[in-house]
Amino acid sequence: MTNHFAVMGNPIAHSLSPFIHQQFAEQTGIRLSYEKILVPEGDFETCVAQFFTQGGKGLNITLPFKPRAFAMAAVAKLRAQQAKAANTLWMQEGQLHADNTDGIGLIRDLSHYLNLADKQVLILGAGGAARGIINPLLEAGIAQLVIVNRSEDNAKRLKADFAQIKCSSLSELTGHFDLIINATSASLAEEKLQLAPSLLKSTTVCYDLAYNLQAHTPFVEWAHEQKIAGVDGLGMLVEQAAEAFLIWHGLRPDARAVLHQLRKNS
Repeated sequence: MTNHFAVMGNPIAHSLSPFIHQQFAEQTGIRLSYEKILVPEGDFETCVAQFFTQGGKGLNITLPFKPRAFAMAAVAKLRAQQAKAANTLWMQEGQLHADNTDGIGLIRDLSHYLNLADKQVLILGAGGAARGIINPLLEAGIAQLVIVNRSEDNAKRLKADFAQIKCSSLSELTGHFDLIINATSASLAEEKLQLAPSLLKSTTVCYDLAYNLQAHTPFVEWAHEQKIAGVDGLGMLVEQAAEAFLIWHGLRPDARAVLHQLRKNS
């Protein structure tokens, strides 16, 4: 019997999740089917319920539904509770379970570029993408985490949930950062963020949660223009998928091998 999995989102056509999970399945000898499902924004809860009623085994959830996936769950793992968002769903003992693998996916990918201990970290954006990665970064032993966001209300909500972070406006931002993470939608809109080069060290790593298989994202391109390291979020995507695969199947696949395959094919 082939177990059925899927990713739900809107938009969803760009998703690489079916390819990634099929590669993991081949590595581990697990038989599965995995599809991407475009979900109208008003129908998310109905679509999730139908998927599991019809025998589906697990769902990945992408934008804009992660908070709603968390809200649906009867049992939410600590990582989902901290983020108030879920990207991985499954049924267990008749109850809908939720987890958030985004943060651990980021931490695992970042480990190939820098040691996070005692680092000064800046996150651009205070939406759902930022929310899923804050606690894992704090647990990694960073020295300080600063959030910059256009909307002061969103930043205040984050501050209420994560007392350790500092919020700042872009105009008031000072200091030098070891890691700058773009958690805004700017790269998806092909927009360049205007950051002061004075925020950078020669060793700063700029990490874009967005990715583009055909070209550098605008944020990565900007980093290269400043002569510093720029990395896109493809590695995080593969690593968070590997964590979801482990949750569902009890086996950890080789994420780096699949990342290498994606880079080679692009």
